[in-house]
Amino acid sequence: MGMRGTGAKKISPEAAELARLRDMLPPLWTWDPKRSGMSRAERVIAFIEELPITSGSQHGQRMKLRPWQRQIVETIYGTNDQGCRPVRTALITVARKNGKTALAAALALAHLLGPEAEPRGQIYSAAADREQAALIFREMAAIIKAVPWMDIRTNVRTFTRDIEDLVNGSFYKALSSDAPTKHGLSASFVVYDELAQAPNRDLYDVLATSVAARAEPLVIVISTQSPDPNHVMSELVSYGRQVLDGVVSDPTFAATIYTAPLDADPWSEATWFAANPALGDFRSLEEMRTSAKQAQRIPAREATFRSLYLNQPVQTDDRFIALSDWKAAEGAIDAEALKGRPCWGGLDLGSTRDLTAFCLYFPDDGGAVLPFCWCPAENLDARERDHKIPYALWAKQGFVTPTKGRAVDKRAIALTLAELATTYDIRGIAFDRWQMAELERVLAEEGVKLPLIAYGQGYKDMSPAVAALEGAILDKRLKHSGHPVLTWCMSNVVIDTDPAGNRKITKERAKEQVDLAVALAMACGLHAREPGETPFVVHSDMISFG
Repeated sequence: MGMRGTGAKKISPEAAELARLRDMLPPLWTWDPKRSGMSRAERVIAFIEELPITSGSQHGQRMKLRPWQRQIVETIYGTNDQGCRPVRTALITVARKNGKTALAAALALAHLLGPEAEPRGQIYSAAADREQAALIFREMAAIIKAVPWMDIRTNVRTFTRDIEDLVNGSFYKALSSDAPTKHGLSASFVVYDELAQAPNRDLYDVLATSVAARAEPLVIVISTQSPDPNHVMSELVSYGRQVLDGVVSDPTFAATIYTAPLDADPWSEATWFAANPALGDFRSLEEMRTSAKQAQRIPAREATFRSLYLNQPVQTDDRFIALSDWKAAEGAIDAEALKGRPCWGGLDLGSTRDLTAFCLYFPDDGGAVLPFCWCPAENLDARERDHKIPYALWAKQGFVTPTKGRAVDKRAIALTLAELATTYDIRGIAFDRWQMAELERVLAEEGVKLPLIAYGQGYKDMSPAVAALEGAILDKRLKHSGHPVLTWCMSNVVIDTDPAGNRKITKERAKEQVDLAVALAMACGLHAREPGETPFVVHSDMISFG
């Protein structure tokens, strides 16, 4: 049996064992197409429909291709009079949550050890980053584990994300554009997941040109569209449209394009079906309605909705919250009345010259927010002059606390936090690990004990935090006093979105400081983790057909 995990080595069974493994391969896939009476596409479809669904409510059942999915497979794997498959490049562009991961995994398995397998084939899945690249691998590994004959004849290595077929010598590997060079490959099958997210065309070009030595190679791109007209994904979509319209005759290129027209009403349910062939089936219509309602209220969501849910080539709007919604959340806050009240905090330590920010969020008191921030006192006037930001005025008004020196004084912050902890019932303080070691040392020296909770700044942790802050503002569960520094930071927020629709606040692309906004998001996100709290947004990718 194939070994699994780090350091797994190739197993060399004896001849009798190899024969036994071959016998475990269902006869359906080894029959000659002419003898079986099945076309090449029908054999691929039959193979896929023998595979199990590995997650979700239909876990354990067999996959069932819908008519639109069967049409995709039939278009790609159709043959000419000689029984050869003319298609060498296939484009499938469709909105998210329409089962693309499961389809990609099933096709990769068909080429690794199914009806499209060839001796010593090289199968690759590719994506913009390592985490995205791992999605197809995980789905393939889960299917293999659930199918005895696949499990016994393969060697699955989780650490390196590759799979070896011990019978035909073929192997599969997940690749990402941020990994080392991919030159020297001789691919027989490639599936590129979310090509639109690729930072450049380098990996695609390397893989597309690596198939020259194969008799019937195939490169499949499954992705939403790119807003950049010069992106390689846009190039493929444009060419695919020419092929579909008959402007270009190219039997080696197959295109399937599901997208909503740019001039269509994005809020009409009739529009949604143009980009979502699985809508109302395994793609949730109710989730689509919820996302549409949110997108109508939130500036940054409309472009994201159009891009990921309608598969339109639109530029994402970086705005987070409309000024009118933020202003609507403004109101008087009585800090004295909040003493002893339960609250959650967020702490964002800036670099030596930046703001250090701390926010307390009181969900049981109208969502009251108390912001605190510090900056170095040295060169305060020069910073105001150079950056045109009224740091000196804010300091005089008490909205910013300057600390002595050229860097923010961590001891002053520690003492303030200690005082706040004795004044309010702080249930938890979410903090960014960066720059935290020195403050933790100071807190220990001062004997200050705080309910500190490390909070990641990537999509995993910040997406729920952004959603919690967003929901609190829009549902009027947050109230701020019009604190000018907090309002300024909120206006500077720029949102990054990954292919799965997860979001985070990015400091790299923000024009000015966002520290207080990050601190407030972490405070809201930490409170949202409490039992009984319902997240504002729940993302649930459908990765199976059923």
